[in-house]
Amino acid sequence: MKELTNKTYDQTIEKGLHLVDFWAAWCGPCKMQTPILEELEKDYTEDELKVSKVNVDDYPEIAGRYGIQSIPTMLILKDGQLVKQIVGVHMKPQLQQELAAYI
Repeated sequence: MKELTNKTYDQTIEKGLHLVDFWAAWCGPCKMQTPILEELEKDYTEDELKVSKVNVDDYPEIAGRYGIQSIPTMLILKDGQLVKQIVGVHMKPQLQQELAAYI
């Protein structure tokens, strides 16, 4: 899973389908979500879906763009446009169902 920064965020999400996890090191639920996302990432080719993370403590500007107030929050972006926001810990089948509409 790629960690995005202020410098890499826009360039990374501009093309294709992306699931971006907004998290922080101190967030217990975020730590629960990470292995689920790592497992999910294995089910898709990079052409189908890219999974990335943004640390909200390090890059609050990115989280601020989307008005993210609680974490974990995951965004589904298609060609740079937000199509879905998912708040809280979600299991792999739930995420696959959310992504199915866009793949």
